[in-house]
Amino acid sequence: MFPLTENSLIATFLTTQVYRIPLLIKTEIQLESYLSEPTDEVIASMAALEGDILILGVGGKMGPTLAKQAKRAIDLAGITKKVIGVSRFSTPGAREGLQEAGIETIAADLLSEDCLKNLPNVQNVILMAGRKFGSTDNESLTWALNSYMPGRVADTYKDSRFVIFSTGNVYPLTPVSHGGATECLPPVPIGEYAQSCLSRERICTYFSSQFGTQMTILRLNYAIDLRYGILLDIAEKVYTEQPISLEMGNVNVIWQRDANAVALRAFAHCQSPPLILNVTGPETVSVRYLASRFGALFNKSPHLEGKEAETVLLSNASRCHRLFGYPRVSLEQMIEWVAEWVRIGGPTLRKPTHFEVRDGKF
Repeated sequence: MFPLTENSLIATFLTTQVYRIPLLIKTEIQLESYLSEPTDEVIASMAALEGDILILGVGGKMGPTLAKQAKRAIDLAGITKKVIGVSRFSTPGAREGLQEAGIETIAADLLSEDCLKNLPNVQNVILMAGRKFGSTDNESLTWALNSYMPGRVADTYKDSRFVIFSTGNVYPLTPVSHGGATECLPPVPIGEYAQSCLSRERICTYFSSQFGTQMTILRLNYAIDLRYGILLDIAEKVYTEQPISLEMGNVNVIWQRDANAVALRAFAHCQSPPLILNVTGPETVSVRYLASRFGALFNKSPHLEGKEAETVLLSNASRCHRLFGYPRVSLEQMIEWVAEWVRIGGPTLRKPTHFEVRDGKF
């Protein structure tokens, strides 16, 4: 194990600039810069953390800005620490963008035993790799990536410290009036994607118990930036006058930068057995309200279908907020940013969240 150092001089590493939230975000360059900007708390966490950081699955939606946020925090702290990103790098330009930011990259298939054993020995591991969309068409690959591979990683890095991304989908649907599932609610995953994610948690917990591996498990739902996420899904449908289902009538959202900041600060709270944290925003957000709000911003009338079910997939992130404070970016700010992004035709990942799915089939 590698304990975090106590450093009375951490305050000297903190930036003195005032934290600024832009009024509008109009370009991908501006978006990437803002998403990767570290807070003073992240800078302090990186200064106190012993050892380099290995990010497995860095090429996904959140990985690049998480890696860049870590590297910027390290540089602002004035310390020497590597950030290493591992991915198959199937998206053109993703690897080059990370390298330009000073992040070391390794192209590897984490299901390959040869690739896994050739990775560097690193003290701090963030496990982001996994599979959600397309799970219904290839269940065996979903289980291999979400369950088998994390077990191999946990075995390989049993002496390291882990932050592991999971999902709020491991919880059952709960009544809206209950305020969302807390970490004390027993998981009842719906569908094979959610089941495979709970398997990831259970297998990693096994290795934590066997070897004392320090871990934090983050049950995330739903992170957004302007190129993907629930708010974009709804905004695009309002703007293009497509129907919006009300069956999953309420949701949680959190700005991607805030979620990544939690992940980087979570190393300080790793333990055995793992600490489990729900990561999301504080609001129970009405889909009907979101459609109405975007309708007002676009001067369009939303086309709503169906009615709200009595149960929904919601998480209560009070434990996370107690540790790290509330997210910096408010719901209203996210709505305004997304509306402007849709209005100007900003680029998107074309990856709908399918938040309205109630049977777990993604």
